[in-house]
Amino acid sequence: MLENKITVQIGTYNANLQGHEGLPQNLVDWLQPSLTVSQFLGNTRTAPDIVAIGFQELLPLQLGLTGLSKAVMKSRDDLIRSQLESHAPNKEKYVLIGKAVYVGIALLVYGRDDGIAKHVSQVQTQWTGCGPGWMGNKGAVGVRFKVSAAFTGQDDGTTETYTFVNAHLTAHLHKLENRIEDYQHIVQTLLFPEPLDGSFPSSTTGQYSNIYNTTHLFFFGDLNFRIQAPVDMTRDQLEAKVRTEDGRNELRAYDQLSITRNEGKVLTNLREGDFWKFQCTYKYKLGHVDLYDTKRVPSWTDRILFMTVGDDPSDLSRSGITPLVYTPVPSYVASDHKPVMALLQIPSPRVVESGLAETPLLTSPPQYTDDPMWVQKRYIGKVLGWVIGWVWALFWFVGAGNAVVGVCGSLMGMMGFAWWKTPRV
Repeated sequence: MLENKITVQIGTYNANLQGHEGLPQNLVDWLQPSLTVSQFLGNTRTAPDIVAIGFQELLPLQLGLTGLSKAVMKSRDDLIRSQLESHAPNKEKYVLIGKAVYVGIALLVYGRDDGIAKHVSQVQTQWTGCGPGWMGNKGAVGVRFKVSAAFTGQDDGTTETYTFVNAHLTAHLHKLENRIEDYQHIVQTLLFPEPLDGSFPSSTTGQYSNIYNTTHLFFFGDLNFRIQAPVDMTRDQLEAKVRTEDGRNELRAYDQLSITRNEGKVLTNLREGDFWKFQCTYKYKLGHVDLYDTKRVPSWTDRILFMTVGDDPSDLSRSGITPLVYTPVPSYVASDHKPVMALLQIPSPRVVESGLAETPLLTSPPQYTDDPMWVQKRYIGKVLGWVIGWVWALFWFVGAGNAVVGVCGSLMGMMGFAWWKTPRV
């Protein structure tokens, strides 16, 4: 902790279908900023209390759709935990609080074993898809848990709820409305079951609660919002602005996420750090630290947003959560995205009325009501993805790693078999 407040480090990375190669073996570039800031603020180097890492496009789509992600998830978990502990300044140990994975979207949340992990309870995970037919090529996964206020010295038996959501929304500049619909779908279908003790508030279903029913909410991932620049701004002019802070400050007025969030259309009531202070995180040429691909307009697609109880919905510029660090990691060159990390300081637990077991929770915006068909939609998408994934994987294996070659080879084989079976005169 810093100043007796919990610190949360969040990282998000579109791994470009790299699987086991989705992270370099040394994660010091991700971890060093938070250690430096903790030393500056607290006069001592200390590791974050909670670390949440979200991936998008973690592995090839056909393997994700079939659910063949167990080995990749284990390797990423082992790597992340070993790197956290090897770079921790005081040899802090971490435990995995919860993990959620759906197709190529994955979320791992860790807590320090010498501190907050001992005060965690009621861990829940959830997933939803918002791709075609509700498949999981786009969608979100979430982890929710409670933390006893005793961890921060408030020994009154109360708890706070933490909810982490990692999402991958629809791509392309012109599909803004699809991204808005994706977010609405996630809020209405990423529903967490209420604990048996009934301490979570009832949703409209009476049994589940959405992502807003929490004390602290963190929403991040490859959200795919783009810069929609004026038509008279050339791409070269836009990229030149991306490379200066004054230029980026001008470009944020054209950032789709900022515009629609301020209008209350998406990521309603969530806050964000100063994203315009770093360069756009997409789209880079593979293998290059700082060379944008001319096929796409540079954009801040990879984002980390947050909110906490007590935040004023009418003032999105302020939050009880303090962003200490918000930065990309430019050294990663295996993807056309750059990872983004944030170090956040959580406010001290609120004093609650006598007899209450939990601090007040966020109020869900009225436009988001639980989808009565959410279970059916999730499993329709899962089964559809499973069927398509296995067919795709079959052709991929036949083609030695190339589905197109596999399809062509299969067609030629069937044609040859049909010719062989044709009677000869």
